[in-house]
Amino acid sequence: MVRFGILGPSRALMGLSLMLSGLLVFAAPLDKNPFPSTYVARASPDTAITGATILTGDGGEIAPGYVVIRDGRITAMGEGALPAAEKGIARVIDGHGRWLTPGIIDVHSHLGNYASPSYAGTSDGNEATAPVTAKVWAEHSVWPQDPQFPLALAGGVTTLQILPGSANLIGGRGVVLKNVSSRTVQGMKFPDAPYGLKMACGENPKRVYGEKGGPSTRMGNVAGYRASWIKAAAYAETWEKYDRDMIAYNESLTKKTRKKGKIEEPAAPERDLEMDTLRGVLDGEILVHNHCYRADEMAQMIDVSKEFGYQITSFQHAVESYKIADLLAENGICSAMWADWTRFKLESFDGIDENVALVDKAQACAIVHSDSPWGIQRLNQEAAKAMAAGNRMGMTISGAHAMQWLTMNPAKSLGIEQQTGSISVSKMADLVLWSADPFSVYSRPEKVMIDGVLVLDEVNGLKPVTDFELGLRGKTL
Repeated sequence: MVRFGILGPSRALMGLSLMLSGLLVFAAPLDKNPFPSTYVARASPDTAITGATILTGDGGEIAPGYVVIRDGRITAMGEGALPAAEKGIARVIDGHGRWLTPGIIDVHSHLGNYASPSYAGTSDGNEATAPVTAKVWAEHSVWPQDPQFPLALAGGVTTLQILPGSANLIGGRGVVLKNVSSRTVQGMKFPDAPYGLKMACGENPKRVYGEKGGPSTRMGNVAGYRASWIKAAAYAETWEKYDRDMIAYNESLTKKTRKKGKIEEPAAPERDLEMDTLRGVLDGEILVHNHCYRADEMAQMIDVSKEFGYQITSFQHAVESYKIADLLAENGICSAMWADWTRFKLESFDGIDENVALVDKAQACAIVHSDSPWGIQRLNQEAAKAMAAGNRMGMTISGAHAMQWLTMNPAKSLGIEQQTGSISVSKMADLVLWSADPFSVYSRPEKVMIDGVLVLDEVNGLKPVTDFELGLRGKTL
């Protein structure tokens, strides 16, 4: 069954066919985004970065090269010196001896949901009250004043996806944020980024709910997913029938014989927040990010997705992706992976350091992620470890190629690759100027830009501080 959206295609067709008649009648449409982004990029001067070695994020390298930024977007780039036509720009940053990359994108973070300082009062990542909590949205737990956001920025992270935790079979919606200072989470939301749905396989749900009435086994997990998708499909059918009935009703209003056989206006179905989210997945509007370690379970989840007609966008953590890399490539599924986190629980025992490189070699979508407030500060080094493991195995992986694991591939998995993820003309100027090769442990981000705005400048002492942190500093002075 082909699905088109929470409202279905018929509302749009109905409006198109009957608008001119002036007789169009239907209930107010559901608001699919009641908490829209209010992010607006700050004004910044036209800027040129010159002389840097540029890793474009999509596999390319320019050495040396230049990038021109106007109104927060990249307007020109190329090899060699800044062209004469671009001279006279207000701000020129000398990048000689430096490396320029796109901003790092972390597809798996809990900043703001598990905020610092870590207390019960700041633990808001898992709604562990039922195995399926698709009704919750991670953004409603994000604390914008979490001091960990500036720490991630100091590691070159300009965009991050905040996900619910992995206690539940279906844990709720994730949200994509720009790593900017804001009073509200709406002021951080990446404009027009699709929502994600967090699902979880394996040990976590059965451990959490084994003593709460289940599921307590992996087979119970799968039964729980299937039961939820059956309900979601039925819910979608109810709304689609309503759409069809509304078309018939409006057509009856246009007929001269309507008095003889008038159709009563159909009543809209009752809304269900949980089903709204799951229907959004079935419609292809919400992207599934599935916590899953073992290869056999990933394969099972692919089967479940095909049974109900939705697409898995990524497997998160995915320590055994190397075993089924060809299957992941065939199905267009990304793997978000650690470089070397293995053997910390049973389902991670078959993790290997070459995982990222082997997934990449199979031409599947490989991503290095953090799932950690510490790892997010040095994702460049995590990618360097994965690159080194692949090179030791006999692969030839360049830094330009590995940068895709931190920028372009994450952007693709979040549905924002047309806006960010690579240094390309017309894209957002989310950039990091590194002190040295970004895959060196000695390299640090010297300057970070988001939409062309200089938000961090280590050389000149520009570092964002949250209100919460500022208040603490004031008390210690």
